[in-house]
Formats: sequence, C-alpha cells, structure tokens
Amino acid sequence: MAAREVSCVEVARVHLEHADAVNPQVNGLVARRDPVAVLAEAAERDVELGRGERRGVLHGVPQAIKDVTEAAGQSFTAGSPIFASRVGVVDAPHVARMRAAGALFVARTNTPELAFGSQTYNPVWGTTRNPYDLTRTVGGSSGGAAAALATRMLPAADGSDYMGSLRNPAAWANVYGLRPSRGRVPGGPGFVAQLGEAGPMARTVTDLAALFGVMTAGGAVGPLDRADPPDLTDLRPADPAGLRVGWLGDLDGRLATEPGLLELARGPVEVLAGLGAVVEDVVPSFDLDGLWEAFLRWRWWNAVEMAPLLDDPALAAQLKPELRWEIEHGTALSAWEIAQAATVRAEWYAAVVELFERFDVLIAPATQVHPFAAEIHWPAEIDGRPMDTYHRWMETVMPWSMAGVPALGMPAGFTADGLPVGVQLIAPPGGDRRVLEVALTHEAATDHAARRPPLLA
Repeated sequence: MAAREVSCVEVARVHLEHADAVNPQVNGLVARRDPVAVLAEAAERDVELGRGERRGVLHGVPQAIKDVTEAAGQSFTAGSPIFASRVGVVDAPHVARMRAAGALFVARTNTPELAFGSQTYNPVWGTTRNPYDLTRTVGGSSGGAAAALATRMLPAADGSDYMGSLRNPAAWANVYGLRPSRGRVPGGPGFVAQLGEAGPMARTVTDLAALFGVMTAGGAVGPLDRADPPDLTDLRPADPAGLRVGWLGDLDGRLATEPGLLELARGPVEVLAGLGAVVEDVVPSFDLDGLWEAFLRWRWWNAVEMAPLLDDPALAAQLKPELRWEIEHGTALSAWEIAQAATVRAEWYAAVVELFERFDVLIAPATQVHPFAAEIHWPAEIDGRPMDTYHRWMETVMPWSMAGVPALGMPAGFTADGLPVGVQLIAPPGGDRRVLEVALTHEAATDHAARRPPLLA
C-alpha cells in the first residue's frame, strides 16, 4: 500500500469480503462496522498516500480492537449484557497509537464476559470457535483475535493478558501472542501494578514486532508504565549456539496435563537444542502453592471494582457464576491479605530474576489441555485430577503473569488430529527484544506458521 502497488480500498474490500465468508463459522469478529463507512475511510487513506502522507506502519491496515478495550465511537460491550449498548468514549492508550499509525478499524474481536476466563463465550455475541476444529474452543480471553488471525480476517491484532489471555488462544490458533514486560504497553493512570497487560498478536514474529512497535511508541502514560520503549530496530534471529534454555514442563508433576501434551510442547526445546542451545530441565525453587494463593488474591482484588454490580440483584443475575465468585471473594479480602499477596509477588519476582542468571530464556507449555468442546465452559478435571477453580487448568501461565516478565505464546506443532499446540517463551524482566529474537530463530527452523486451518482449504 505504501508503494501504491495496491490501494487501501482494495485491501479493505478483500478483508471485508473474506470476513463475510468466514466469520459466521468462527465468530471471531463482532460489532462489525458498516462496510460503506470502512471503505470511505480506506479511500481517505489512499488520498493521504497520494499526498505523500503515510501515518505509520498501520496506514490502511484492517484492525479490530478486543471488545474489553475502549475505543472512541466503537461498541464496547465487553461481552456483558449489562453493557450491551455501551459505546466507547475515549481511546485506550495503545488504541490511540494504533489509530495514529493509520489503522482502519473494521470491527471488534470477541472476548469472554468482562474478559474473565480462558474460553471465549458470552451472552451478547456468543461463542468463538477454533478454526482448526469448529467443534472446539479457541481459548481466551483474546479468542476472537486469535480466530480472526488464523482465518486471515486480520493481519495482526491487539489483545490483553491477565492470566494467559494472549498465550492460551495463540497456542490453540497457531499464532503468536506477546504478553510484554510489565508496563511496556501503557495501561492507564492507576497506581496499582495489577497483572493485566495489553500486547500484540500476529501470524509471524515480524508482524508481531511491527504492531508491538506501534503499541509501545511514545513511552509511559501512567505512573507505573515503563518510559523506555523496546528497541526493535534491526531485529534478527538470536544465535542459538550456547543459548541457555530452561524447560519447565509440568513443574515436576505439579501441573495436571492432558496425556501427550508435554511431549508435543517440548518440540521447540528440541528444535533449539538441535541448533546448538544448551537445554536443562528446571523447577523454580519457590513455594508454588503460596504463589497460587497470592495470585488468587491479586485476581480477587482486581475484581473488586465490579462490586457495585452485585449491589443490584437485577445486574448481579446477569453475571456468570465465575464472575460473581471473583467479586464476592474480592469484597471479603482484608488489607492484610492483600499485603501478604504483594509480599509473595515481590519474593517471586526476586526468585525469577535469580533464575535468569542461569538461563537466557525459559520455555513452558502454554496450556495444560488441548482445545476442548466449545460448549464446555472450562475443564472440571485433567487426566483424572479435579480442578478446584474455573482457571486452575491454566496454572501454567500464572507464574509469569505474577513476575511481570515478557512471555510469548508461540506455535509448537500439532496433534495427530491437527489441533495446534503452543508454548510460552519467557525472557527476563525487560527482555522483550530477546524473546522476539529467539522466536525468530525458532520460526526460521519450523514451518508451523505456514499450516492453515482446514476452514481455509
């Protein structure tokens, strides 16, 4: 488009027509905009290019913001019937940067109700399905974005991640999803370092880095944001020779996993080892039970802001049970319990920093199960082991959210029946560039990204 070899209007029209054909089957895009309005905006982008004005890397590129993130003038339901008619008033910081870079907003991407849960279903827009098997879930909470990427309805997408919401759907859609270092992408004006981070998703590492550069350009907005945008210039594959890789696996049996998953998830480890990396199995020396309990308290604390919804019985009745459970526990928290959780998190951060004195990167499964039936809200058990909460089945992602380190959801291969498998590639605090460079090395040695879902055959 920048070279005027194809117009913004042509690109927009192709994406809109493709979405017409594909989206009804996966339900990744919701609140789709009037195509006439979209094409009119695309024509404006062409006029700008004709004047020699290019806003940025996203100039004329179709995009759709996750429905839990505010964007001015766009539907903003967050998958909740309580907010079914809400429209965004202002742009979230990273949305403003995408708009300034020329993004052409065509829709929203589906999310679980208020983004709670790793399965994308809600009473407003319905369920998002896995493009590799339409009977199964694509995960969440950035499930709509992952499905839209896998089906080529979008070339890249934003997402957000509190407990794996960029990494879980990336694993199940054969795409990349980067949870950046704490505060890399501005999160707003708050003074509490909650666990949620916005980040990019894409089908290739290069595309991921391009969108990441847009989302981080300009540095800090809020008091806890990082003021140092990552240097993404001259990004190239890392030298695998001597690269120190730690394989976390199931944390020595702590995590319940579906039979056969660990062997597939170890695939990227073997790829890097074959290129010269030094691999070692590792289990962090830390009280992981205590870390899980601290995580629960952070999450409950995060849900407290929704407590007024429980005060109105009519509104409370519209919330799914898992959300009510989170809010009720949050309102029961004491200041002492929050202080204890903060202490545990600080101690865990120190332990992770020490761990990266031994390793350059860590690799862990991005999920503990393969995509399950789309009608199931969450797995009640894994390989005979009961799950005591609605998100325990995703414990593998929790430690790295608590540490605030960059963690990239990355394709790892496929099951015998063609379901995608993914891993987390984890780097030390601030190591966003490192995780991208190692991912480039792995990407160049595999053909995972080239495998398209059967839906597109």
